[in-house]
Amino acid sequence: MDHIDDDFARIPVSRYEESETGHGRIEHRSYFQITVPKELQGRDGWVGLKTIGAAVRVYEQNGKKKSDVRYYLCSMRRNGKLFASAVRNHWGIENKLHWILDMTYREDESRVRNRNFAENLSWLRRLTLSLIKQHPGKESLAMKRRMAGWSVEYCKHSPKPGGCKSG
Repeated sequence: MDHIDDDFARIPVSRYEESETGHGRIEHRSYFQITVPKELQGRDGWVGLKTIGAAVRVYEQNGKKKSDVRYYLCSMRRNGKLFASAVRNHWGIENKLHWILDMTYREDESRVRNRNFAENLSWLRRLTLSLIKQHPGKESLAMKRRMAGWSVEYCKHSPKPGGCKSG
C-alpha cells in the first residue's frame, strides 16, 4: 500500500485512530481501509471482496519504539471505525484461544523445535480442546484433559456425537 506514504492523497480512504496504555507499553493504532481497485489482479478469485485494510501499530516498550503493519482483505464496506473493531475482535479471539491453550496444555512451555512437529501438536491440541469443551463435566478444561487421559470411561460420557470417545 504505497498510498500510506502519500497519506492517501490519490484515493478515498476511511480511517480510524486510537491510543492506549497498558501491559507496560504505550500503543497507537491507525486503521486505513480503501475500496478494492477494479484493476486489481486476481480480484475475481475473492468472492465478496470489497475493501483492503491496513492496521498500523506503533508502540513503545522498554524505551524502544517498534511498529508493525497488518493487511486485511475484507467483505465489508469502507468504515474505519467498524474495520478497527473487526481487527481488534479478531485478535481478541486469537489471544483468548492462545491463553486457553497455554492454561490447558502449558503450550508456552513446549520445547518442541521441529516446525512440522510443532504444527501437528498445535493442530492436535486445538482438536482435543474442542472435544474437551463438549464434555458435560464441571471441571476446568485442564482437569477434563487429565481425566480423559486417565480414564476411557470419562470420555464415554460426552453427550455430543464424536465428542471424546475412543474406539
